[in-house]
Amino acid sequence: AGRVVPVSALGFDGPAPPAFPGFEGNPEGLVLSARQATVWGLRPGDRVDVVSPRPTLTPLGPQPRVRTLSVTGFFEGTRPDDGERVALPLALGRSLFPGERPRMIVEGADFDATLALVPALAAALPAETRIETWKDLNRPLFFALALERVFLFVGVALIVLVAALALLADLALVMANKRRDLGVLLTLGATPKTLERAFQNLGALLAGLGTAVGASLGIILALLCDRFRWIRLPGHVFFVDHVPFRLRAVDLVEILVVTVAFAALATIYAARRVASLEPLEALAG
Repeated sequence: AGRVVPVSALGFDGPAPPAFPGFEGNPEGLVLSARQATVWGLRPGDRVDVVSPRPTLTPLGPQPRVRTLSVTGFFEGTRPDDGERVALPLALGRSLFPGERPRMIVEGADFDATLALVPALAAALPAETRIETWKDLNRPLFFALALERVFLFVGVALIVLVAALALLADLALVMANKRRDLGVLLTLGATPKTLERAFQNLGALLAGLGTAVGASLGIILALLCDRFRWIRLPGHVFFVDHVPFRLRAVDLVEILVVTVAFAALATIYAARRVASLEPLEALAG
């Protein structure tokens, strides 16, 4: 309809690349996002002029490279930039964009098998060939996820620290309420080590129950959220329609170690405060 829109064109031959989900077979004309086709008012069979930004040099000067294609296919896109991507036959792509280096997509049985193919491909292809794995293509995403994991661990550690301070406050409250009773025990022959051990056992009991109950509830909740997909996401904005959960033993052990360490420090500090009580001061208090 006389409008000009910029797109990223990809000419391919063979199975459709992963960037065009839902489209099968080789393109005979122009392939674009079904949603964007609706926005542009295009239907199958409509004619579209594809103009390359690389002109052809002729005796009359630079002339634009123009190919008129029919809309022959659609793909189901979920990415925000789907409207900026179109596919066309490889031969037409080469004529519109001469000099572009071809790319070959190699798929393995799984992620690990794909990485195992790299040495064989490097030996079989020319030396100037650049091989990029799924790790290389998604390196910014992996870096963002790793950074998010670090900050999430710091956040959880701070929450555990607050819980450890609450445990310390509880033990201090017990010590304040039982101050005279502790003084009586000291006058009857109880040693400071005995009282220290008793408060250590009390702190270990409270911390152990809290850690066990919290870890159990967290594991169960994570499994249920992943199984029933309780946390939904708008599919037209994100790549996935729900928040997935994955339990890793390493993450669980790290959190448990930090929790036990903070709880032990709080318990030891409170127990030593109890052991430092003087019998007369405790009875007077």
